[in-house]
Amino acid sequence: MSELAPKTTNLLQGTLDLLILRALSLEPLHGLGISRRIEQITRGTFQVKPGSLFPALHRMEEAGWLAPSWGESENNRKAKYYRLTAAGRRQAQTETEEWQRISLAIAAALQAT
Repeated sequence: MSELAPKTTNLLQGTLDLLILRALSLEPLHGLGISRRIEQITRGTFQVKPGSLFPALHRMEEAGWLAPSWGESENNRKAKYYRLTAAGRRQAQTETEEWQRISLAIAAALQAT
């Protein structure tokens, strides 16, 4: 029996920042790379469009969570790469803990009779 393709889902409010921080936890990436990584780590459940991604990246850069630098993409084009700052790593930890707390509470509510 073949595995069905995952159904894409709209991002819940507040999840995009956490997914971007998570996507950048291993290495700096450019915008398209971040979008691809999010799709990969969510097994295709979330597909982030540029209209949502780039304003979030700009906001997170302004907050001091991301540091940009220019480089070349895999197809030799100029691209803006983002890496986590120390503040970004702390924010990733804070948001991860908060989402774990929320997901446990939702799971408990769904199991309640």
